Amino acid sequence: MTLTAGIILLAVFFILLFAGVPIAISIAGASIATMLIIFPFDVAVFTSAQKMVTGLDSFALLAVPFFVLSGIIMNNGGIAIRLINLAKVLAGRTPGSLDHTNVIGNMLFGSISGSSVAAAAAIGQVMAPLQEKDGYDRTYSAAVNIASAPTGLLIPPSGLLIIYSLVSGGTSVAALFMAGYIPGILWGLSTMVVAYFIAKKKKYPITNKVTFKQGLKVFLDAIPSLLLIFIVLGGIIYGVFTATEGAAIAVAYSVILSIFYKSFSLKKLPAMLLETVEMTAVIMLVIATSTILSIVMSFTGIPEAISNGVLGLTDNPIIILLMMNIILLIIGTFIDLAPAVLIFTPIFLPIVSSFGMDPVHFGIMMAFNLCIGNITPPVGGALFAGCSVGKVSIEQVTKPLFPFYGAITIVLLLVTYIPEVSLFLPKLFGL
Repeated sequence: MTLTAGIILLAVFFILLFAGVPIAISIAGASIATMLIIFPFDVAVFTSAQKMVTGLDSFALLAVPFFVLSGIIMNNGGIAIRLINLAKVLAGRTPGSLDHTNVIGNMLFGSISGSSVAAAAAIGQVMAPLQEKDGYDRTYSAAVNIASAPTGLLIPPSGLLIIYSLVSGGTSVAALFMAGYIPGILWGLSTMVVAYFIAKKKKYPITNKVTFKQGLKVFLDAIPSLLLIFIVLGGIIYGVFTATEGAAIAVAYSVILSIFYKSFSLKKLPAMLLETVEMTAVIMLVIATSTILSIVMSFTGIPEAISNGVLGLTDNPIIILLMMNIILLIIGTFIDLAPAVLIFTPIFLPIVSSFGMDPVHFGIMMAFNLCIGNITPPVGGALFAGCSVGKVSIEQVTKPLFPFYGAITIVLLLVTYIPEVSLFLPKLFGL
């Protein structure tokens, strides 16, 4: 029955997906179709509906809409320009200074907003005209923006890691948050290395020197924005509040900060709340339908069958992790991050647990793979956002992205095969 169930599940899912059916509906349709070979029609439908409701009955999931709303408020609250000014100071007078400013800006804003799409849009919108004015190729500038946008999905706070924590059976959110720092920073640094050599080759200009007084003013101006990271993460790590409560605090702080910067408008609030509801509804529907999938897998034994099949091919952890990386990289190009985590965590986590891989390490490895998909055709959200603000097509930007893909893949291999890249900070803080 396992083989039959697996064939039906995959066949229906991919038929619906390639027919243009939304991912959540594809998951639900494939799961219910598979359940019909196990249960009568009425039991299958009733069980599916019941599991969709109970799957969302989680206090931890309340963090998702709060972090979404926080990111939207920040995107409209004048925070991006202050972080860009700070990024200019940090980038210094290196070749291709504006490229490095873009990367650092994405790392800062992405980590605060928790969204690669928001980072690509907010930072790219400001940086694209500046880079074009200084003679940077528009397509290349868009590639730099896109390549660095997902760093905020790894550098906490990250909604993606909260979802992984939930589906992996309660992996520590605080440990996951701390584990994302070094991989996220290495991602950003790898794109800066590529940008440096390209800038040297194309002789892109260096920005004007910033005096100590100017730099200090910029830094002080950005401190209120940066404090959000320390408040939210510090509170979660030291047990002052939960991740969900931290997300609510992030919303309150974002509003206060936007008022402080005199960029908060009550007239915009209904539109921001509506955008939050729309984005949250999409995420929650995917999570709800994925709970049906988990029931199907539980009853049919699909994860165990896949695990036995993989371990039957090889028991070498290096080969197994390489196979998983390839699968996740492919999957990430056409399935969005949240559903991919919900689908593949129950399949792959038991396999890596069998040879002693830490679930925190695996979570960061999985997130890193899927973040690459976020900037890869055909589905990448950050890719579309970066192309939109950069006023270039996906076809135009694909070639300039290749050197960045190479550098990011090297970092992925470091994250995969050197556990301390992910686990050093969690261990340091006793998580």
